[in-house]
Amino acid sequence: MSPRPGFVLDVDSSTPPTLFWRGERLSLERLPEGSRVVYPPEPLDPLEDPSSAIRHALLHPVGDREPLPALLSAGMRLTIAFDDISLPLPPMERPDVRQLVIEQVLDLAASAGVDDVELVCALALHRRMTEAELRHALGDRIYDAFAPNGLLTQHDAEDPSNLVHLGLTDRGEDVELNRRAAESDLLVYVNINLVAMDGGHKSVATGLASYRSLRHHHNPVTMRHSRSFMDQDRSELHSANWRMGRLIADAGVRVFQIETTLNTDTFPGAFHFLQKREWEWKAKDRLAYAAASAALDRTPARVARRIFHSVRAPHRMTSVQAGEVEAVHALTTEHVWRQQGVAVEGQTDILTMGLPYISPYNVNSVLNPILVACLGLGYFFNLYRGKPLVREGGVLIMTHPTPWEFHPVHHPSYIDFFEQVLSETTDPVEVADRFEEDFATDPWYIHLYRTGHAYHGVHPFYMWYWCAHALEHLGAVILVGGDTKAVHRLGFRAASTLTDALEMATDVVGPSPTLTHLHAPPLLLADVT
Repeated sequence: MSPRPGFVLDVDSSTPPTLFWRGERLSLERLPEGSRVVYPPEPLDPLEDPSSAIRHALLHPVGDREPLPALLSAGMRLTIAFDDISLPLPPMERPDVRQLVIEQVLDLAASAGVDDVELVCALALHRRMTEAELRHALGDRIYDAFAPNGLLTQHDAEDPSNLVHLGLTDRGEDVELNRRAAESDLLVYVNINLVAMDGGHKSVATGLASYRSLRHHHNPVTMRHSRSFMDQDRSELHSANWRMGRLIADAGVRVFQIETTLNTDTFPGAFHFLQKREWEWKAKDRLAYAAASAALDRTPARVARRIFHSVRAPHRMTSVQAGEVEAVHALTTEHVWRQQGVAVEGQTDILTMGLPYISPYNVNSVLNPILVACLGLGYFFNLYRGKPLVREGGVLIMTHPTPWEFHPVHHPSYIDFFEQVLSETTDPVEVADRFEEDFATDPWYIHLYRTGHAYHGVHPFYMWYWCAHALEHLGAVILVGGDTKAVHRLGFRAASTLTDALEMATDVVGPSPTLTHLHAPPLLLADVT
């Protein structure tokens, strides 16, 4: 029997309370009668034999690429780039998809006599991964074979000796890329598509680029003109990456793209109730929720954070395709929508969402206030195709504790951004014009990015720009349960309860508003008509 598709529930008097995430906490909330709840589809069945599927993809590529063995030969220079720790979320149980794919690429390279092989983690301006994180993604065999010999590196977007400028697009956008990747005879990119925004030309043109390149599309203008990061044809972010990717191809960089998709089997056994619809909870599920919720309420935040970040998701591969970038990504996107797509009729006045403990930028870290804003307004708001779930001028209500707390190693520039920049202005354009260059070129931030485990100095700006479309679209943003001072620093309204937030929202959208709740994670993509 096929897994059930996504579902839109109309709330009535018999509907049980709805689960809301609150960071490392959970709650059950009663929604007003007449509200809607958008539930994700159930996880698709995984591939029965992922190793054979990977092998088939490498031998039967799509687009104008030859089979991978035909592209490999003795004496060539091969670079294998792969996605960093920002996905999948949560990190998956071993073996990670990247390990499964790269092992087969390496086996084919060895059979062809290729001995000049390097692995590069495509960090862009993200933090460097730790040894434990790399071992988890790649497996011990790959790590031990490459890392001790300096053949496993992490892209350094601030190393001029390992960057090469390939030219300008027809829009005058610089394309500056990792030198090793650009000058290799073949660049194999290994991607995990967690959401429709991932993959395609974005893999190389963003993951292996420098600030000089990224500034052309990671900016408020691009973000405001991206009418959903998950809808390629309506995303200026994608348009810019596609222009850059085509220039990279025209410059002679041969890319063999490998993309994988995962099902949404997100939580291990003890947390399976998180993936079920509340009215279908059995006694076991209700007990599991009660026990987990009570335990978390008694647990200090830092301990609860450690517990959740130790969770490994039982994600499994649902597809793998390889070959030419655009042909591969077209197939990948179809698979993502097949797993995550939910048809939703019409927009809503108020959109509610419970934000979990994790985003792409706080794995093994703290979801600081800027990342709370980015997760809600940059990611969850954009989980749609067509129209946003909430109408223009509507209200977004999010639940999260939003602590005034930052990881000093991972997010040093975030601290100063929150203290110095957002205290002056929350307007993304003004933020960019007045402050970005100083943070992007600050020698101390650059040093921490290059030598430690810090996100680049400009990264908090990008997270704020990620919110630009939602900030322009919405009439108000209300955070429930957050640190009041932190919420106000973000420019949002603070409420202590969902009931209070709903009352505040009527001041913006009027009496008797429509309400829709986004029931995620697991992830979904709303196809709004």
